[in-house]
Amino acid sequence: MSNDEFREAMSRLAAGVVLVTAREEPLSADGPDGEDVGMTATAFMSVSLDPPLVLVSLREGSRMDDLLAEQPLWGVSVLAEAQRHVAGRFAMKGRISDRLLFEDLTHTRGPASGALLMDGALATLECRTESRVEAGDHTLVIGRVLSTALPPLPPSEGGPLTYFRGRYRQLGA
Repeated sequence: MSNDEFREAMSRLAAGVVLVTAREEPLSADGPDGEDVGMTATAFMSVSLDPPLVLVSLREGSRMDDLLAEQPLWGVSVLAEAQRHVAGRFAMKGRISDRLLFEDLTHTRGPASGALLMDGALATLECRTESRVEAGDHTLVIGRVLSTALPPLPPSEGGPLTYFRGRYRQLGA
């Protein structure tokens, strides 16, 4: 089996889309503020109810993988259909500074994690890393959920953003 065959087979599994965020600490106490970092993920799932645990898969050596190796607190925004542009922005390779990507997006800073959480998301979670598992060319990060927020769902934008066969999709009615 080739990598392309495996990728094609897995593309036929629909997945929800989330934005994972974390705050990079300043390099020194008297230096510039830390930076907010974001990454689109489709490999995200609930692991346990008691204790509440979730898992996200990060490409080994990615900026988010490196950051979460040092920063244990992070956030997750479960993206709505209307947030396709957010997913696309944070999925770009070789993109500009994340600070500029967040600039025109409405968000709040999570009180438990300090991570940015997207306004308009179907749900947000704040997490603390419990464990990291190397798995091939990815790192599986298991996080304890510290808090959740469930904003009211607007009727016209209440569906989840999904990813199927290499494209963002909406669920059929």
